Amino acid sequence: MPVTNTTIDPQALTFTLEAEFAAPVERVWELWADPRQIERWWGPPTWPATFERHELKPGGEVRYFMTGPDGTRAAGWWTVTDVDEPRRIEFDDGFAGADGEPLDRDDKTHGVVTLEPTDAGTRMVVVSTFHDEKQMEQMTKMGMVEGMTEAVGQIDGLLAA
Repeated sequence: MPVTNTTIDPQALTFTLEAEFAAPVERVWELWADPRQIERWWGPPTWPATFERHELKPGGEVRYFMTGPDGTRAAGWWTVTDVDEPRRIEFDDGFAGADGEPLDRDDKTHGVVTLEPTDAGTRMVVVSTFHDEKQMEQMTKMGMVEGMTEAVGQIDGLLAA
């Protein structure tokens, strides 16, 4: 399992996920930069993702949905705020309606992904910052920690393929 640590910090309003991979930074970057590759791991195994728009550049828009085992769709959006290829991505992330467009641009989390080289490959740290305690509690109850852990857990298989 590549996830080495998850931390919820109520004071900082953050959820941090740390993972390590036996692959170079540039290869792990591709898993974020290529929409066909991110589809293969973004959702938990029982909720695969489909990316309909994927503009990985500052100001770029991302639209995706995940499909549950019963066919239920859960849509999301990102607005990319910063990119430092192949080391860092920052984006605002929120829920979308059936049309893929944001339900409420103010109801968002801010994500920061950093990729660092290690002796064995790459260390990835994903920090999600919530805008208030209520949002953090809601996302935690929805299973964000478990879902992200399961999703990132699929990456080793992709890197080995």
